[in-house]
Amino acid sequence: MLFLQLPLLLVLLPGGDNEEGFQEPISFQIIWISSFYNRSWEEEVCSAWLGELQTHRVEGKSDIVIYQQPWSKGNFSREDLMESEHILRMFFIRFVQAFFNHASQWKLEYPFDVQIAGGCDLYHGETSVGFVRIAYQGSDFASFQKNSWLPSPKGGTRAQLVCKLFNLYQGTLEIIQKLLSDTCPRFVLGLLDAGKADLQRQVRPEAWLSSGPNPSPGHLMLVCHVSGFYPKPIWVMWMRGEQEQPGTQQGDILPNADGTWYLRVTLDVAAGEASGLSCRVKHSSLEGQDIILYWGQHSSMGWIFLAVIVPLVLLIGLAFWHRKHWKHCDPSSALHRLE
Repeated sequence: MLFLQLPLLLVLLPGGDNEEGFQEPISFQIIWISSFYNRSWEEEVCSAWLGELQTHRVEGKSDIVIYQQPWSKGNFSREDLMESEHILRMFFIRFVQAFFNHASQWKLEYPFDVQIAGGCDLYHGETSVGFVRIAYQGSDFASFQKNSWLPSPKGGTRAQLVCKLFNLYQGTLEIIQKLLSDTCPRFVLGLLDAGKADLQRQVRPEAWLSSGPNPSPGHLMLVCHVSGFYPKPIWVMWMRGEQEQPGTQQGDILPNADGTWYLRVTLDVAAGEASGLSCRVKHSSLEGQDIILYWGQHSSMGWIFLAVIVPLVLLIGLAFWHRKHWKHCDPSSALHRLE
């Protein structure tokens, strides 16, 4: 049944009908972070994310799941949600207990942090891929693959001991496998369907050019700003004609306060080679009508502005001076002063 549902991703995925080549799989993951301070004190932070959109969080020690979006329950029934939450809660409790009970054997030194990221990736027209990864002190530690735990090379002997213990619990391994291969993709499809009005919204980007600090004598830093676009996948490149400029540097895609995105793309060029360059923007909201901004036009607009505004200001100033001058020279005004 799940395999039959996966073609729906072509419709439900944000930008799913885009052919620009920057489609990304949809990833749903639960991120759980536990900070162990001593033998009896531990704190947890837990949240769930659909791509980079937070869908759930757990309210501290209360274990209450907060649904961040109106559609965060997907199409799961109340019973399905309660069962899934119970299974995940028991998994994390046993996980914490294992680290407490074996801290000395595994030579763990307090304080330390353990992070778990688990979920599934859904691809266009393909099956889903489940994953669980464990990090210790921010470094790769272990992962769940093919129904068993495998230590990371960075984890050393400690990771081998942890995986050896976890692999003893066959029932838990089977539950994890079912969560990854069945429950997770079904839940994600439900999220995509329930939230498609939000997830499929298209917001056109605005783009403009500017110059940055000169990187070196005789060189210019050309900057292309693109802001206000949604969804996140976007393609921005400095071009000369139809030729992509290999020196193009793309910054991080940053969030705006309204949920849209911002991107800054730069190019370092010799001052004499800037003419003829353009910034091209491709985005699903543009429906194939790329934004193309040519370097030089943004600066020429400034000269046009000066050419229009400066004479206008001079004319207004001249008119004001003439009015004031004739007022002082008006014979009736002079007679009035004499009287």
